[in-house]
Amino acid sequence: MSKIAVDLDEARCDLAAIFRWTARENMHEGIANHFSYAVSDDGQQFLMNPYGVHFSKMKASDLLLLDTGKSAKEQGDNIDPTAWAIHGAMHRNNPQARCIVHLHTHYATALSALKDPSLPAIDQTTCRYHDRVAIDMGFDGMGLDDEAERLSTLLGNRRIMMMGSHGLMTVAETPSLAFDLAYHYERGCRTYITALSSGLPLAYISDDVAEKTASQWENYDGDVEAHLTAIRAILDEEEPEYRN
Repeated sequence: MSKIAVDLDEARCDLAAIFRWTARENMHEGIANHFSYAVSDDGQQFLMNPYGVHFSKMKASDLLLLDTGKSAKEQGDNIDPTAWAIHGAMHRNNPQARCIVHLHTHYATALSALKDPSLPAIDQTTCRYHDRVAIDMGFDGMGLDDEAERLSTLLGNRRIMMMGSHGLMTVAETPSLAFDLAYHYERGCRTYITALSSGLPLAYISDDVAEKTASQWENYDGDVEAHLTAIRAILDEEEPEYRN
């Protein structure tokens, strides 16, 4: 039997905080999109947001504790079937995918709709993702059953997936890193698309410098936890009910 491997109360609060901050940053899409966090040692049990709750209203107690050993129907009627399929398959097939953030953000989704949806290194932020993004160009409708399994096999050892004609997914060991990766990826996409819209030549950064900068980002991991701590401090003051 799987055992809970994290502080469940803190995990719920961390997730609720990043849901609310995603809404503040206008990175959400209606009541669609989902985050999940595997809380058991084998990844079989995970927290996920329920269908129909707006990100801006998410509370710690709203999050569902689900078990991949059971069917979705056995666990309630407020589970989105595509989220159940995609997140369950990702947790099952990717050990590094403890926390999953899936979004249809404005600029990342716009980039996903291009024939070449890759994000080139043109500034410090976009360098973070140099050679670290899995790109899926096989969009085949809603992520159910076979589509969910297909997606789960494409990640490899990467933490970011650009889902062609769909959106963005990030995975990490913690909610703080999964959110930070998504947040800065969206900002990188915004910078790139804004620069493209100028119609002027872009100053691409060399592979060597991009790789060096990406490695520096990875060694600067204290910033990731500080980002979530700062977000929670604001919410503690302005929206303390997120902890409920």
